[in-house]
Amino acid sequence: MGIICYPELTLVSKINAIAKFVIDHQDDDAANPDEMWVDSYEVCTFLKISERTLQRLRTKRLISYSIISGKSYYTIAEIKRMLTERRIRSTDECMNDLINNYQFHAQQRRTVKTDK
Repeated sequence: MGIICYPELTLVSKINAIAKFVIDHQDDDAANPDEMWVDSYEVCTFLKISERTLQRLRTKRLISYSIISGKSYYTIAEIKRMLTERRIRSTDECMNDLINNYQFHAQQRRTVKTDK
């Protein structure tokens, strides 16, 4: 008698293993806040700057960003660089609020994913 192979079960188990790996290692990303990505809304809200200010920085190619599904994203390191160069006027407290908010919402997303 031959071995019966269910390729879809193997594929599902591999996908589940990959998903578990990603979830387990998401905390590694939080170890270095400079590598976190935040969207324009978060940057404007927490640093108390206008969307137009970010648009102007993008247009002049003074800030690095990525566009995903029509939304602009920035690394925390890039935002810090803008603050250091005084291209954005804000406070360290606002920057810390931005990082803390990102980490809080990232933890909430992880909790929701593991509850499913």
